[in-house]
Amino acid sequence: MNLMLGVAAAALMLPTTAFAQSTGSAEADNVGTTDIVVTGAREAGVGGVDVPNTSKNKQVLNQTFISRQTPGQTVNDIINQLPGVSFQNNDPFGSAGGTLTIRGFDGSRISQTFDGIPLNDTGNYAIYSNQQLDPELIEQVNVNLGSTDPDSPTASASGSTVNYRTLIPTDDFGARMIGSVGDYSFFRVFGLVNTGVLTSFGTKAWFSGSSATNDVVFNNFGKINKQQYNGKIYQPIGSGKDFISISGHYNQNRNNFFGSAPLRYDTNVFTSTGGTGANAAAPTLNTGAVRTAGTGSLNRFPNSRDELPYSIARCQIATPRAGVADTPALVNAPGASNNGSGCGTSFDERANPSNTANIRINSRFSLGDKLTLFVDPSYQYTKANGGGTVTARETGFTRTTGVPIATPQYGFIGGQYYFGRDINGDGDTLDQVTVLAPSQTQTRRYGVIASLRYDFSDSQSIRVGYTLDYGRHRQTGETGFLQANGVPFDVFPVNNGIAAVNGGIIQKRNRLSKAILNQGFAQYIGNFFEDKLRIEASLTGKWFKRDLTNYCFVTAANGNLDCLATEGSNAAYASANPYVVGGTTAVPTITGYAAPQQRTYKYDKLLPAGGLTYTVSGALSIFGNYSKGIQVPGTDNLYQAFYYPQNTTPANPTPETTDNFDAGIRYASGRVQASVGPWYTRFQNRLASAYDIDTQQTIYRNLGRVDKYGVDASVAYRPINELLFYVYGSYLKSEIKTNVEIGRCPTVLTAANTTANCTVAGAPILAQTAGMRESGAPVYTFGGRVQATLGPLELGAQAKRTGRRYVNDQNLGNFACTVALVNNVCPTVANVSAAYTGTRGIQYQTYDAFASGYTVVDFDARLSLDWTGIGGKNKTYLQFNVVNAFNKFYVGGFTGGQTLSVNNTIPFVQIGSPRAFIMSLNVGI
Repeated sequence: MNLMLGVAAAALMLPTTAFAQSTGSAEADNVGTTDIVVTGAREAGVGGVDVPNTSKNKQVLNQTFISRQTPGQTVNDIINQLPGVSFQNNDPFGSAGGTLTIRGFDGSRISQTFDGIPLNDTGNYAIYSNQQLDPELIEQVNVNLGSTDPDSPTASASGSTVNYRTLIPTDDFGARMIGSVGDYSFFRVFGLVNTGVLTSFGTKAWFSGSSATNDVVFNNFGKINKQQYNGKIYQPIGSGKDFISISGHYNQNRNNFFGSAPLRYDTNVFTSTGGTGANAAAPTLNTGAVRTAGTGSLNRFPNSRDELPYSIARCQIATPRAGVADTPALVNAPGASNNGSGCGTSFDERANPSNTANIRINSRFSLGDKLTLFVDPSYQYTKANGGGTVTARETGFTRTTGVPIATPQYGFIGGQYYFGRDINGDGDTLDQVTVLAPSQTQTRRYGVIASLRYDFSDSQSIRVGYTLDYGRHRQTGETGFLQANGVPFDVFPVNNGIAAVNGGIIQKRNRLSKAILNQGFAQYIGNFFEDKLRIEASLTGKWFKRDLTNYCFVTAANGNLDCLATEGSNAAYASANPYVVGGTTAVPTITGYAAPQQRTYKYDKLLPAGGLTYTVSGALSIFGNYSKGIQVPGTDNLYQAFYYPQNTTPANPTPETTDNFDAGIRYASGRVQASVGPWYTRFQNRLASAYDIDTQQTIYRNLGRVDKYGVDASVAYRPINELLFYVYGSYLKSEIKTNVEIGRCPTVLTAANTTANCTVAGAPILAQTAGMRESGAPVYTFGGRVQATLGPLELGAQAKRTGRRYVNDQNLGNFACTVALVNNVCPTVANVSAAYTGTRGIQYQTYDAFASGYTVVDFDARLSLDWTGIGGKNKTYLQFNVVNAFNKFYVGGFTGGQTLSVNNTIPFVQIGSPRAFIMSLNVGI
């Protein structure tokens, strides 16, 4: 087999069934089996695909499969070749992000771990696919399609998990260098050095580094620059299985956003005139400017790749003029995606930088013949931001309406930034200036997974353990200066935020969150009837606390904020916006602004799980599993709830829970790895979220009960050593059980606010979601891979079909209205009475009910260069990869959560990644 240097040897040093995440869970999979350390060259699985014989529905890809993919590719794209998994990459190279779902679970419901440590964001549980480990260092990645391990350090995984583990250093010295070039100016280098055994007591290590750059794939502006450094020191203890390893990781991304376009196909900007007042005539539709393909709010989604790339016009910020009220200069470049935008303000000019690092320890200690201790501590650091630019005002904020504010206030107020001082250096305070204003996050995270296993016998054991995940999450929104061409001086404004005239740093959000998970578990594993029957049962207790401090005023139920530059200004501002609560505890009514405050939320839950496997004959087995999952509300959802008093229902979002059932049949031999199984998941309090790319706000809705079920299947078959066939497929059905409340009718109905869906004051407004599918998840997926070896040449082809994905939870087309919605409907002639005194509008369709299915085909080839005399034994080779070989155009990643069918806020989605050719020289010594 043509494996990277060190991969084969490292894989062979592991027990053949180590498919879990933490050290303790990995070894628990082997209880009752013979922990054979393979000494010959034996391939795990078939063609790098493995279906381990566990009670959970697990799918595994190892380095044999991983190494055939594009060098540097994100592991989340690689697992797209598994049943149940759907991933839309933002570009062909893996450094620009993407969208992951498994069985319809979006990334926030999937626990992703790296040598046992959690990678999901501590605040919103997001997974960042461009920050994953270099794939050359991954020994194997395993996906639990519908459950977690009992020690999984997660408060968010109501369903699936993705776990990958790094290579063990080799006993012998070795090195590998990979250089790759490709389309879009792609250039990547990767280097790995294995030190071999360094001491008489077996110390060994490896160190690696990589750097990758490319142009963004859809415009003429953006760049992507990624660098990563890793290392691992491994120390065996004694002559048995005990060990301790210390690993480090650092990843740095510098890239622009790109390719997220409004999901609409209407060709023009439509408005209407007339239709105002009682007994008015129907309004008249006016056809305005033509919408062109691009990423601005006035653009539309491209119709094909013929409309790509779109252009980003370059610009210069106007020179400040003393004594003149300067305003941001607009880009005047008809046809460009940023036409009409302020210089530096378009989506594609936004930076999305990140610095991430971690230190990981994995260890095993034998405390006796039957007692074993496992301890995996870790530390992680993240510094990242995302967002765009805003208009800064050199004046202060005053108000003459309501409670007057005569003394100027400084800060982020009413969606605007007031500095009260000269910002652009022209000597006056009259101007409006464009500044950088991303959402900044800095996280320090401490964790430990510890467990103690007692073996009653060779076939039975019990394991107890404790997991801690402590995250300190600082979220701010400082502003920074732009250069004359609209490019930031510093992509991290948090380093030196712009201050107001009173010395306070102005920011659009300012909060401190502590996410603290304490978790205990007990697990029993027993093997019976000559190891034909294996039973697993566990109980996990999760005690989760969110300690939240918001230093800003919450001004609306959607989480809008006013953040004053200094804390000393808060009292006067609170007096000018008095907070008054009415209504009931269940349905409170609020006027005024909720002042800065601290709240603590606690969520405790016992989660049982159990399963079995039964070996029918040598290669054939059956399995079944049940697990209960939970996702506690994330920070954004809880901070929105600060608008309501803590003793009211809206202030206390309910955790989402799942009951997950799996069953199936497996067949595993040296030539065949096959699995097929149905599954069923029942959600309670299924939380849907929709993100608005312009306002950078997320809207949450509780879908209530949702039932999901389907089937996953895969077969890997190697009839002869030189030929591999692999096919897989999945079907998914989800059903929302109730109509979802999306608002309430006004408490007082008048001729100006009565619509066809609101004839009773205060009544709930319901979206017709009952019986519908969840949005964002494909109805089906299927694909496969063929691989052949012809002497020194290996050829591979893989394809995947992704089915249609609904764009909203009502499974209806998307519509917009020429005027503002009233009670969540367009006030058309049909939706209001003749007595309606407001302005009637015209409803028009912006997109279909679903994004159509698509098929992507990839090719790869590898030519051994043994004849060069470098490396030998297939250690040196040329590799060619063609991604999306037929350049299929499709709607890329979106996660769903959009409940409204009629909505003037159009969702933004990614454009599907294009074709790319990549050539790599892989040299091993």
